Amino acid sequence: MNVKTVLVLLILALATIFALVCVLLTRGRAPRTCQHQPPEQEDTDDGQSLVFADLTPEEMVQVVRYLQGNLGVQLVDASRAKPSDNCIASIDVQVPAKAEVLRFLDAGGARPPREALAVLYFGNQPEPNVTEYVVGPLPTPVYHRDVTVQKYGGKVPYYRRPVTGKEYMDINTLIQQELRKAPRFLAACCESDGTDLAILTTAPRGFKSGDRATWFVLFNNVAGTGYYLSPVGLEVLVEHGDLHVSRWQLHQVFYNGWYFASMGDLEDAFVANLLEVVRIQKPQAEAVLGSMRPRHPPGSPGPLQYEPQGPRYSIRDNRVTFQGWSITFGMNPNSGPRLFDIRYRGERIVYELSLQEALALYGSNCPGGMSTRYLDGSFGIGRFAYELVRGVDCPYTATYMDRHYLAESETPKTNQNSLCIFEHDAALPLRRHFSDSQSLYYGGLRKNMLVIRAISTLINYDYIWDFMFHGSGAVEVRVHATGYISSSFLHGRGTDYGNRVGPHTLGTMHLHHIHYKVDLDVDGQLNSLETQDMGYELVKDPWSKQNTIERLYLRRERLERENDAAFMLNTPMPRYLSFASPKPNKWGHPRSYRIQIASFAGEHLPTSSAMERSISWGRYQLAVTRRKEEEPTSTSIYNQNDPWTPTVAFANFIDNETITNEDLVAWISVGFLHVPHAEDIPNTVTAGNGVGFFLRPYNYFNEDPSVDSPDSIYFSSEQDAGVCRANPLACLPPTAACAPHLPPFRYGGFLNL
Repeated sequence: MNVKTVLVLLILALATIFALVCVLLTRGRAPRTCQHQPPEQEDTDDGQSLVFADLTPEEMVQVVRYLQGNLGVQLVDASRAKPSDNCIASIDVQVPAKAEVLRFLDAGGARPPREALAVLYFGNQPEPNVTEYVVGPLPTPVYHRDVTVQKYGGKVPYYRRPVTGKEYMDINTLIQQELRKAPRFLAACCESDGTDLAILTTAPRGFKSGDRATWFVLFNNVAGTGYYLSPVGLEVLVEHGDLHVSRWQLHQVFYNGWYFASMGDLEDAFVANLLEVVRIQKPQAEAVLGSMRPRHPPGSPGPLQYEPQGPRYSIRDNRVTFQGWSITFGMNPNSGPRLFDIRYRGERIVYELSLQEALALYGSNCPGGMSTRYLDGSFGIGRFAYELVRGVDCPYTATYMDRHYLAESETPKTNQNSLCIFEHDAALPLRRHFSDSQSLYYGGLRKNMLVIRAISTLINYDYIWDFMFHGSGAVEVRVHATGYISSSFLHGRGTDYGNRVGPHTLGTMHLHHIHYKVDLDVDGQLNSLETQDMGYELVKDPWSKQNTIERLYLRRERLERENDAAFMLNTPMPRYLSFASPKPNKWGHPRSYRIQIASFAGEHLPTSSAMERSISWGRYQLAVTRRKEEEPTSTSIYNQNDPWTPTVAFANFIDNETITNEDLVAWISVGFLHVPHAEDIPNTVTAGNGVGFFLRPYNYFNEDPSVDSPDSIYFSSEQDAGVCRANPLACLPPTAACAPHLPPFRYGGFLNL
């Protein structure tokens, strides 16, 4: 063996030893941390989106100070105000008129003055009322104007005001006083003295305008679990309409199918052995119905979604941009999420997309359940959108945003991390094809979308509000219901109104109906409503004239008036319904966006009902009207406590005006009937309980815009699909072989309660 051969073998041996040492040194070492790269700059906003921005805490404070010093009346903090006091109920941004905003955004006009909308309860006046003021300009207000009559056509009676937390506290005190009049009954039925029972409100509060009498349902309350599944069979009717709390009264008592004039009468009936009492043992925390405590120790972590090179979206102030999309976002403390100025590839598609109302209407053979029609906007859909739990409510690495509000207090509050934004991989192709004839190739694009999400907890239910933006130019809006069902005490023919889900618990049937406002501006403000659907025509075959064929054809129609465009709930509607621009695409068709609804709503309240007009938006699965500044919302927070003379009646919006080449609004209702069942314990699951709608481009483009996506995949049989330059998926091992930077888990959602 010569020296040259020895040297070669020695070098190979050293190289092998070096490689083995590298493997040993790196074995067990954590992978490198992902290096974030900033997304492509798409934002040329220059702060224009702030014209829609929610108020800052500092602005809220300035409005409070201005009102305290310029109304000429004493204002009591709403958190401790009596009905006979004056107080600030809420403060929110006053979004400028659309014409002003568009002059600013599109025509170089002046920025509209920034203003706030303040709602005040005036209980200390000869004629108590609710008054709304526009206050401005911010940040240093110098004027206010009363807009109540302008908005509602008259003053808002005081009895229409939503119930405050202080009012509920005073009602609870009254109920506790009354419960002490039946100690032996409570000990027998519930092993309680009443102080440990939870009290749940119902609504509306009576049968005619001016009533303020509410049924309250009592439940066993066990710390750490939802009490909503543990009714004790006792319900009380409280009259609380008087300005003086000392004059409030308990008017009626219900127990296990029987009605009594007072708790004293109930106690007398029990002592006289005239009452059938169902003895309920106090539940223990570890065995209570509906406990959400884990039953098994944690397992291995599930799949984790992360971005190897950081988020591909960008957030600036109240605006997010992502792969051609631009969306301005915010939160109304009453009605919840609201989006403005939604653009794709620089063109505005939607001026406003906002949640309007969430209705939950119940059935039961108990008074509380049978009379409940919750209009959640009056409770505060946005106000009760609490902090999201990282890794469950949204992906762990999502971006979390704080939301601020001022309600029932003179001090702003913050729901930190209560809105999340993230890119979502649906694990489904947006489009794909495998070609197995002529030429052999594969082409596809994964379905990634931007998601804006908030979750509202409205007493027992949790609503997940999603707004999704697809690479195809489609907008998807979806709501899922979860949380606890509401329940009644099971007695008599209770199962005519639901299913038994516990020893004494009736899961009461109910409707969830949700309403949205969609102000589409498709290639400009002036749009028309066009429909398309299918039909069959019987024709002779043209090649022989001897046979007939049922030929499918397309029926096209342009709807001319609002009455034609009001589609009643659960009735046939054209399968294709689009907002059409007068301008054509390359192929000569009107540039359009299609509304596609996915819903299985229950039946609307009969129009013969005295309160139906307050929820008359629910008559329609879709109604298209001309846009008017004086019709900004389909409902009002005052409709809950006076549904018999609604402050806003949506049915009045539909007055058969022409809708051809006009600025139009689509009002969309979605929902479902829920008959609770055993699997709703402990919680209703989101699977199967989601409804919503799409806004889809329909001849708006000349082709699917997702063809321009940098995520597109294509390779042929003649290429090596494992080579990075031929197939981006082959690049993943080196580019995605990193560990995501996971922020530490923290949660402060209980701090503001």
